[in-house]
Amino acid sequence: MTMDYSSGFGADSKPVHDPTEQRGAPRYTSLIRSAKLVCGQGEFLCVIRDVSATGVSLRTFHALPEERTIALELQNGETYEIKEIRRSGLEASYQFDRPVTVERLIHETWNFPKRQLRLNIAIPLELSSLSDHGEAETVNLSQQGARVACDASFAIDQTIRVTGPNFPETRAKVRWRKDGHYGLVFENTFSLREFSLMAAAVQCPAMLEEASNAA
Repeated sequence: MTMDYSSGFGADSKPVHDPTEQRGAPRYTSLIRSAKLVCGQGEFLCVIRDVSATGVSLRTFHALPEERTIALELQNGETYEIKEIRRSGLEASYQFDRPVTVERLIHETWNFPKRQLRLNIAIPLELSSLSDHGEAETVNLSQQGARVACDASFAIDQTIRVTGPNFPETRAKVRWRKDGHYGLVFENTFSLREFSLMAAAVQCPAMLEEASNAA
């Protein structure tokens, strides 16, 4: 069975007191949620494995960022500064810069409609249709779509072909356009793993090499 990492923490998750832990805070286990790591190397996807008031355990699909202090951003846009405590392979434990309210982090408060995680990365693309084509660049990107800047002219609801050197060929529909920017929805949604590896390949290819060597 394939697990959907974007579906949120399990409803039956409970705090577990581990006598081997010395953090002084109960840890919540089996908590699976996708999130974003922001650091000097770029923006990368991760999966939150467990969390307490003082720290969090994460897993990535590629090598971890080199920086020990980074930002963890949730799907609702809330950001937490975290400092690495230990790492093993593609997993690491981090400490929050200050204690957090676990229930708030687990359930996430939403001031805006929920949406997929977006990475603010620039990927060169080529957009084409039967009537026009042009070079484009992503402004931000999610598993389901992208905001791109392009000088070509496409109509709302028009289906276009999207290609790029670091982007698998796909088709997308234009949902909106404004001032040379377009909102695209992909016909095929990227899996979290595909999306994560593509983002790493664009921003820091060495992360993929390190992950391969670790395997």
